[in-house]
Amino acid sequence: MTDLKKQIRPEIPSITKTENFNAEEKFQNEILRPIIKLQHELIVCYFEYHLEQNKIKMNELSTIQKKDLTRKLFKGDTRLKTELRGFIIGLFTVEEYKEYLSLPSQLNKRINNMIQQRVDSCYT
Repeated sequence: MTDLKKQIRPEIPSITKTENFNAEEKFQNEILRPIIKLQHELIVCYFEYHLEQNKIKMNELSTIQKKDLTRKLFKGDTRLKTELRGFIIGLFTVEEYKEYLSLPSQLNKRINNMIQQRVDSCYT
């Protein structure tokens, strides 16, 4: 199962592989970015569902208002952040999950920021 989880991840040619990365940067580039790219459609689908459940009409907002709204949601909506992080963490291998547990708060911030950027790019 571990190999299968790794095999389905897309390659990201723009990732620079270097030995100078700290543990967080290495984890982000080698594990998080490919998983988030793989889960892109699911992330957007869930975000749209979340907007619908909260009766938020994104198409009626200006670009700036959309950015402000996503920033506000990712800053304060714990349920949204937790659900979206679950889409990512669920595709970790056991070894990756153990590594994640050594830096959970730092990696959660990175996951949230990366997902927010993906969502922003869909609406701006």
